[in-house]
Amino acid sequence: MNYLQAIILAIIEGITEFLPVSSTGHMIIGSSVMGIAQQEFTKTFTVAIQFGAILSVIVLYWKRFFQSADFYKKLIIAFIPAVLFGILFKKQINLMLGNVIVVACSLLIGGIIFLLLDKWFHRAEEKGSNELNSDASAFKIGLFQVIAMIPGVSRSAATIIGGLTQNLNKRAAAEFSFFLAVPTMFAATCKELYELYKEGGGISHDQVSLLLVGNVVAFVVALIAIRAFISYLVRHGFKVFGYYRIIIGLTILILHFVGIELNML
Repeated sequence: MNYLQAIILAIIEGITEFLPVSSTGHMIIGSSVMGIAQQEFTKTFTVAIQFGAILSVIVLYWKRFFQSADFYKKLIIAFIPAVLFGILFKKQINLMLGNVIVVACSLLIGGIIFLLLDKWFHRAEEKGSNELNSDASAFKIGLFQVIAMIPGVSRSAATIIGGLTQNLNKRAAAEFSFFLAVPTMFAATCKELYELYKEGGGISHDQVSLLLVGNVVAFVVALIAIRAFISYLVRHGFKVFGYYRIIIGLTILILHFVGIELNML
């Protein structure tokens, strides 16, 4: 991996991590097109630069992280299902990560659902709440996040839908999705780095530099993407993301069936 490839992947991460379009699917396409999907460092890089995206949430919403102990309690409760399912079904999840058809179908199905979301939750802005009302609601959103363990589903998409089912308005559902990303992505980054250490893998000086550049780029791009996404979502809803997911899903399927393999991370 060179610096240009690192910057391109970081831009993809920054744009797609908080949008409901599946960062996994986009990382697969990006790394495959650049011919670096099979490099051992690529997986570590794509997970580790999530830290930059996490920082963008903390910077944008830093006041929210100091508001109350109840805020953290709900985050922890929503985070628990992903931890439990991740431990119990680690092997099955890893198997799905290697299946390009699963990614494509997840994108397609999610796209169709997104085309219907505005109709299903058409009163979300009028009737929806700005805050979660109970710990039970936080736990239910956490269950939706578990669905995102299927590659191509999109963690952001799953948790936003989960928030809408718990009577949050669009803005509040998206923002809670961002907040929940902090412990989730931080845990994923730590896990990846720990496994690299446990396996005796080292990181060279050049790779450290690539990680630093990647995190900075992901941080800046994510800042812009979050602001733009919230503004667009409140004004225009979900349909454009539905159409986009369908196009990407179909593209992956077409490439696969014509013999152009997209190597999974």
